[in-house]
Amino acid sequence: MKYSVLAGALLAALVGAAPAARAQTSPNPVQPWGSWVVATAQLPGSKEHPWGGYAEIQGRSNALARQFFYYELKAGVSYDIDPNFTVLVGGGRYSTSDYRDLPAGPLNVEKRLWEQLVLTQYSHRLKIEHRYRYEQRWFRFRDDSSSFRQRIRYRLNGFFPLNKKVFTAGTLFLSAYDELFLNPRGPVFERNRLYGGIGYQVNNHLIVQLGYVNQANYNYTNAQGNFVLQNTAAKNNIVLGVTYKLAHRAQPPGMETLPSQQD
Repeated sequence: MKYSVLAGALLAALVGAAPAARAQTSPNPVQPWGSWVVATAQLPGSKEHPWGGYAEIQGRSNALARQFFYYELKAGVSYDIDPNFTVLVGGGRYSTSDYRDLPAGPLNVEKRLWEQLVLTQYSHRLKIEHRYRYEQRWFRFRDDSSSFRQRIRYRLNGFFPLNKKVFTAGTLFLSAYDELFLNPRGPVFERNRLYGGIGYQVNNHLIVQLGYVNQANYNYTNAQGNFVLQNTAAKNNIVLGVTYKLAHRAQPPGMETLPSQQD
């Protein structure tokens, strides 16, 4: 019972926080609901085989399943220092276009490198993940101007299996997180991303998640090669995530891998 209360409290916090995020940008025009589709191939590490990695492709649309404007390709290599402590180095390419004029090409293309640390806390049932990420970002804009930025991200993610005590084949689960995006050069607060969803681990390989994300941006537009702060309205999105875990090596007995989204 106490774990059900914890799960309910986790989702209640998300529901309560989402209106607050929208309230911060209420003077801005309301945006339509968007959609994200995320497909990930992952090789989890373990104590016996600490090296792992992943590759991911993601697409986003301004409206539900239409007005496509953004995609990203990324991959990373990870190392499990111990079951609760994982480091990762990753890189990716991110392209943003105007959905009203896709043939004109991207508005900007970003190439990104990042270093990441993940700390995991396992209780009897509720699992907590702390993710720290430091990003280096190179931008090329349609007018051939370019810029470099850095960013710090922190994500607090909770997972709660509903029908089992651990994550294994046939597990139905809840997932929720809040992530802060910070600019070390200022203005400091750049973005807040709030997520809540439900997922199902079909077998030892396949995980499917369906969720909601509220993303409040404090975007920077390019003006003569410089970034200028521009507030934009928070946007609601439906997220479909599919993860395929490669398991060419035997998983040690009792090992549990959380269904974390890599985005």
